[in-house]
Amino acid sequence: MCRSIKTLRPPYAEQVTDADVRAAALQYVRKISGFRAPAAHNAESFEQAVDEIERATAKLLGSLQVRGR
Repeated sequence: MCRSIKTLRPPYAEQVTDADVRAAALQYVRKISGFRAPAAHNAESFEQAVDEIERATAKLLGSLQVRGR
């Protein structure tokens, strides 16, 4: 779906920063909303979605167990 979102777990990415997670969340919300930058009346909802997806992504990456590592 979002081809420009990169895999953020080992072994595909060794050093994942908070900025990497934020960028992936932003790209996802842009893709599903169809907005690169939302209008002022949608900005709060847009940013809230990015924040929630960023948190969920960080939680997922923090809980994954990669075998053989």
